[in-house]
Amino acid sequence: MEPMTIVLALAAIAGLYMAWNIGANDVANAMGTSVGSGALTLRGAILVAAVFEFGGAMLVGGTVTDTIRKGIVDVGAFGSDPMVIAVGMTCCLLAAALWLNIATFSGWPVSTTHSIVGAVVGFGLIAGGFEAVNWGVMAKIVASWVVSPVMGALLGYLGFVFIKRRILNVDRPLLALRGWGPIMVFPIFTILTLSVLFKGLKPLKLDLSLGPALGIAVFAGLTASIITTPLLRRFAKAASESKDAHTYHAERVFLVLQVLTACFVAFAHGSNDVANAVGPMAAVFGAASGEVAAKVAVPYRVLLIGAVGIVVGLATYGYKIMATVGKKITELTPSRGFAAEFGAATTIVLASKLGLPVSTTHTLVGAVIGVGFARGIGAINTRVVTGIIASWFITVPFTAILAAVLFMASRFAIH
Repeated sequence: MEPMTIVLALAAIAGLYMAWNIGANDVANAMGTSVGSGALTLRGAILVAAVFEFGGAMLVGGTVTDTIRKGIVDVGAFGSDPMVIAVGMTCCLLAAALWLNIATFSGWPVSTTHSIVGAVVGFGLIAGGFEAVNWGVMAKIVASWVVSPVMGALLGYLGFVFIKRRILNVDRPLLALRGWGPIMVFPIFTILTLSVLFKGLKPLKLDLSLGPALGIAVFAGLTASIITTPLLRRFAKAASESKDAHTYHAERVFLVLQVLTACFVAFAHGSNDVANAVGPMAAVFGAASGEVAAKVAVPYRVLLIGAVGIVVGLATYGYKIMATVGKKITELTPSRGFAAEFGAATTIVLASKLGLPVSTTHTLVGAVIGVGFARGIGAINTRVVTGIIASWFITVPFTAILAAVLFMASRFAIH
């Protein structure tokens, strides 16, 4: 059997394994707040992810993707031998997937993007030397370890403080929600629409500039606000007069908002982060046909491998990360879960336009911590948070070393 044929088969297996781990860790992390708050059952979260993650991956997952994530290394530094790229990218997929598997087993929500970036750095150092790595890009990624969770925590904290003071802690929470609801719905739908326009449509080359995107998003926000107004008024009239009943019904409204936010986040995530699995795999397929380039076309069969793997990973092994994010960091209710999801979505939209390479995982975990902090430091499980933060700093060096070792072993075996 030809060596390249063997590498292609191994790359397909490694890509599927990587996608499975993305589903088990990254997608589970995104769905964890909804499950932890009771907004979705485990089965419901799997269904939402199956529809929106799969839809985002297959509809707008990108016909062209970066072979080297985030421009972290220079492809030209590897020379013209396609086998180097093919073997190297296969090793990167395997290294990143193994780390994600370890992290999921331990209940640590980690960044899949950082996992593959670390692996590519390790491969780049061995194959192309120190100069092959773009250290300026690496510095931005390291900075995002701090920027992502801090921004997410701040917005999650502010969002829940507002909800608590203006709605949940007043005498008639449902009546307060009737007044504040349409006002809140406007920024909610505006931000969520921007999250899809900025992230979800980028692979289709429909990455709109700020003006047109903001215009569409504002229109969506105004429309949602107008539709919501009579619905909330009718809902408020039907509520009992007791404070507990008001609070219960108000939480039910936030339950709907949280599920809606989870759908938007899942679609944008599927359209973008499937590249973490299929990008390196596409590079291997491109190398097999003699194409060594920074960008390659992604066949739909490759996208399908990534999309299916992500959904199966969530369904079969996502419960560990969902338990960590949804229950172990802090206790979540629909209003708290919504504040975390919306804070994370807002952070990701702002960061996308500011050019900051934030991590969806770090941002959402930070937002959950911020919501917990709004209830006091005692509401946060500091032992769990310490373990998660430690795993973030381990991710890049661990996958870099593992990919380097795998590549050196593969090169020795080939020769």
